[in-house]
Amino acid sequence: MAHAMKISIVTISYNQAEFLERAMRSVLEQDYPNIEYIVVDPGSVDGSRALIGRYGHRLSRVILDPDNGPADGLNHGLAVATGEVFAFLNADDYLLPGAVGAIMAGFRAHPDSDVLYGHGSIVDLRHGRSRRVLATAPITPWRLAHGGVFLLQQASFYRTDAVRAVGGFNAANRTCWDGELIAELLLAGRRFRLLPADLAVFTLHAQSISGTGALEDRYHADWTRICQRLTGRGPDWLDPARRLAARSLKWAGNPRALAVRLGWGWS
Repeated sequence: MAHAMKISIVTISYNQAEFLERAMRSVLEQDYPNIEYIVVDPGSVDGSRALIGRYGHRLSRVILDPDNGPADGLNHGLAVATGEVFAFLNADDYLLPGAVGAIMAGFRAHPDSDVLYGHGSIVDLRHGRSRRVLATAPITPWRLAHGGVFLLQQASFYRTDAVRAVGGFNAANRTCWDGELIAELLLAGRRFRLLPADLAVFTLHAQSISGTGALEDRYHADWTRICQRLTGRGPDWLDPARRLAARSLKWAGNPRALAVRLGWGWS
């Protein structure tokens, strides 16, 4: 049997015991044979560490050191990762069955790709509804800066050396460290490819940053800074027109996503 390329997956968790087991099992029950699974917990007090301990014999590495936030915790995981491919999964999200096998087959078929990403779903646990998300192709710095991209972080996978080459995650970013990584990879000229498969689920709930709107002002400041990196300039009076054009391209270039949005919406 040919060597199975290794993937390193990092889950960061802080007081997420309610969701953590589902996330871990979604990785541990993948049918791919060479997964390095790293769990990072900087100090949970809600029973998460006991749960991690129960699965400890199935985990490749557990990091319990204090950190300076989620992005810093991911950097701790990245530092010890030994796989050719890297992914990260929040404790309240999960992979779909067969996702890792599909992604690794994609990397073998497209060795020139640095980032492979796919479709997925958003599940709103607060209101009991879900929506399928169809990712955008192509992804460019201009489109990302102006809202012309659908990209589900949970369904995105990276060449490890590409992530390290851009310095990993910005530990000072507490709101959109995933988007900043995408921006830096785009600016570095890394190659993105869409894999047309459903790979992961992103959940919204009463405690999540996205679900509560917490840190909204800080998110706006972080994303404005990232957009300035992407465009090489500050905001100007043409930005509303640019955003309209980018979003029109997003829908026009992905009519299936528009049909899903108009036909299904939230279910």
